[in-house]
Amino acid sequence: MATSLKKFIITTVDKKAPGPPTAFTPFHIYCALEQLSQGPIGRNKLADKLGVGDGTIRTIINRLKDADLILNTKEGGTLTTRGQRVWQQFEQVFPQRTEIPKTELTISEFNYGFMIKNQKDKVKSGIDQRDAAIIAGAKRVIVLITDQKGLQVASVDQNIEEEYTTATKEILKKLTPQNKDVIIIAGAETPLKAKTGAFAAAWTLIDP
Repeated sequence: MATSLKKFIITTVDKKAPGPPTAFTPFHIYCALEQLSQGPIGRNKLADKLGVGDGTIRTIINRLKDADLILNTKEGGTLTTRGQRVWQQFEQVFPQRTEIPKTELTISEFNYGFMIKNQKDKVKSGIDQRDAAIIAGAKRVIVLITDQKGLQVASVDQNIEEEYTTATKEILKKLTPQNKDVIIIAGAETPLKAKTGAFAAAWTLIDP
């Protein structure tokens, strides 16, 4: 299911059309579906949530309509049945997403975390995830994995729960990983950049 999801989202973003290249990414599709899953939303409000301009939001909405993911109502855009199914796929691969408070591990003013189910074995050093997050606008990234030893920083064979007790408690209040799950937390100077960075890093763990 995750494989078909990524292919579908990439195709939606990269769809050929006249004019300049698209100014949005899979994150914008994800974020649009997230907002629409909460109920009808108007175009201007959606653009504000995604941090894009009028032209870009028009293109995003048109792509979502062409893919049969949304339709317009008097109250605003809303998910179609297909849109709801796609959003459910996102929730399966990223079951928990949340803001994370500032701690000795998450030191940025704004931090956002994604939990990715059962993808520990795809994390090597964590460099690929950090690179993706930085390119997307984050300033700092921490990649955590879970196994029988507990919560660890990727590539560091050390349980962090004893050394960073307070930080770990704060993180685990928000995210509740199980064995082989991955937590990615990105920090940035704005909430949107932190969320964008965390998504970009998490997206690398989903097979194309």
